[in-house]
Amino acid sequence: MEINKDLIAASSTPIVLAILSEGDSYGYAILKRVQELSGGRLEWTDGMLYPVLHRLERLGHVEARWEVAESGRRRKYYRITRRGRAQLAEEHKQWQAVDATLRGIWQALCHHDPAGLPTSAAPLPQGA
Repeated sequence: MEINKDLIAASSTPIVLAILSEGDSYGYAILKRVQELSGGRLEWTDGMLYPVLHRLERLGHVEARWEVAESGRRRKYYRITRRGRAQLAEEHKQWQAVDATLRGIWQALCHHDPAGLPTSAAPLPQGA
């Protein structure tokens, strides 16, 4: 299943903030964590992630620092700030409202259509 680019873009901020709330991380590790958390359904690229990180940094939601890894390679690590945690809480509330609305709509549609929803419009897993 290919996920709509608008939906991916809309979900990028809460996803990145949630990953960083687990601990400091760098770009490649964030990309791998997105893939892992999504069960492989979301495969972000550098070109998608770094503009999000830079915007979050400008907004004061994340801070960045350079470190040298054991391999000797320099990596830019990102960490969520207090402001970022507050934004993550707000994003969580907003996504819960959207999720509840969609679930209500899909449930109402299922009651009106005995055959149920088409497979492409199946409800999201609980907590998605």
